[in-house]
This record gives sequence, structure tokens and C-alpha cells, in this order.
Amino acid sequence: MKYLLSATAALGMMAGAAAAEGRLDTVLERGKLLCTGHNGSFLGFAEVDDEGNWKGLDIDLCRGLAASLFGSSEGTMDIVPISWAQRWPALQSGDVDVIIKLAGWSQSRDAELNLAYTQPYFVAGFHVMAHADLGVEKVADLDGGSICVSAGTTTERFLAAYIENLGIEAEIIVFESGDEVRTAYFNRRCDGLTLLAPPLAAARATSENPEDHVILPDVIALEPSGIIVPEGDPKWLDVMNWMLTSLWFAELHGITSENVDEFRDNPPSDQIGKFLGVTPGYGDRLGLSNDWAYNLIKEVGNYAEIYDRNIGEPYALPRALNNLYTNGGLFYPLMVD
Repeated sequence: MKYLLSATAALGMMAGAAAAEGRLDTVLERGKLLCTGHNGSFLGFAEVDDEGNWKGLDIDLCRGLAASLFGSSEGTMDIVPISWAQRWPALQSGDVDVIIKLAGWSQSRDAELNLAYTQPYFVAGFHVMAHADLGVEKVADLDGGSICVSAGTTTERFLAAYIENLGIEAEIIVFESGDEVRTAYFNRRCDGLTLLAPPLAAARATSENPEDHVILPDVIALEPSGIIVPEGDPKWLDVMNWMLTSLWFAELHGITSENVDEFRDNPPSDQIGKFLGVTPGYGDRLGLSNDWAYNLIKEVGNYAEIYDRNIGEPYALPRALNNLYTNGGLFYPLMVD
């Protein structure tokens, strides 16, 4: 306990130092954004191929942020591969400038680790996938079995609480990386695998025989994930929140990576003209160029384009809660004025 308190205090002091300098100014002066990747591949969000090329929803948000800051992500962004557990010390030490790594908002992280969250950019439920030949229909049927989970995640805590509430005995087997936890499950080192629904469904869809695996209907927990910056740095947090709003605002108004030039050349309203930098204001308030949202949309598209490219099309997963409010989802842009 004494060590934990000392570590928490140290993280707090480092967060205060980072905020005092201002991470936005630090990144702009450096000329490069240091953004989170994954130690392996987290399907749909942070995937890396054999040549070191990154893709995924989280990676596109990193690219979009770099374009917002510098006009383009080309040569202005490094993806730093880190594990789930490395996220917090990497942010506090400056090894990364921001955490865009499907990180759930929990009270302990918020209150004890001096982290500041944006509004959520992804909401999904945790489920368990099991080997079909076990004949299980719900998590309770895994009584006496084992379930694989990634270390340093809220998933582990949610699963432990769910098992306890069910009153069953199931061994939780923890692995460091996403690749390790999936490999362990598919090699039958455990009976079940717990992940958020999208990467879990992606793991099943890309397995050798998808019909050999069943995703159980239990919703272990529903988790909102946001972008994370050090607490006490409101300028940097503002950039993140308004980047997300810009992605949803563009989708709401039909502005895409393909037609954004047409909207900028002939904006249909003063609001959209300001949004795209035709008239000043939208960037000045944040310490960015006034055309930063144009650069963002030109680089990665609106939220729908990002989702479809990384999750919807490759894994055939509907947006569900991650739709705009106009389509029955949870997301909406803040007021652009």
C-alpha cells in the first residue's frame, strides 16, 4: 500500500509538471506528435502489419490529431507501441503525448492517476467468447473453467466482479499483449476469451474456423472510452474534445474527405465556413490554425468514414450505440460557433 501511494504521488507530480509546460506547446515546438499504439494488434483499433504499418480507429484518431496540429500526419507523428499497463506511466513521463487506446473511464483512473478524459468516442459492452464444442450458452456455464483476459485493463476487474456476482468458480488467466491473449485462447489454454464486443467479434471473424467459437450473450459491463491527457492541462484537453466534435459535426452535415474541398470553396452557411477556416475563429481559440478542422477531415474523414474503414467494412459490425443521435446513437457534436 505504501508503494502504491508513493507511485500515485509520483504520477501526480509528473502530471503537474507536464501541465505546467502545456502539452500543446510542447508538441507544436517538437513538430511531432507521439501517439499510442499497441504491443501487437488490437483488431479494429490498432493493428500493425509485418512491415510496421499501422491502421485502426484509434490510429486514425492519432492521424487526425496530427493533421489538426500540423496540417498533415505525414512525417509529424510517431506511433509508440505500448501495453495496456504502460499507458499511464508513458503519458506522465512524456513518452506519449496523449492516450488514444480505447481506454475506459473509471473512478480510480480519474481520481488517483491525475488523468483527464474527453467525452467518450466509443461505447461498447464486454462479452465472453467460448469454444463452441464446450456447449456453453452463458458465462455461468463456464463454472470450473478458465477465461483469458489482457493484463492492466478494466476488463480484468469487470470479469472478476461478474464471476463473483454469479457465484461461480472460473480461473482468470492474464496475458500481457493482445496477440498473446488471443493466441492463448485459440490454442485452448483457456475456455473463454473476454474483450470488448468489436475486437472480440473481429477475433472470431478472422479465426481459422469462426463457427468453432460462440460469443455468449452476457453483457459483463458497458464501457465508455475516451481520449486521455494529463489532468490540469485544459488547452490540450480542449483540442481533443473539439477534434471529436469536428468529426461528428462533419458527419452530421455530410462533410467527407471526398467533398470537403467543395464545402470549403462554397460553404452553405457561415457556421460551416468558420468550421472549415474560410473565416477565422475556430482555430484561434484553441491555438491552432483556423483551417485545422479542414485538415482533419481531409486526412481521415468524418467519424462515419473512420468507423466504416476500420470496423464496419472489415468486420461487418454495426455502429449501434456509436451512431450519431440522429441515427439512434449516443454521439452528438458540441455547438460550433
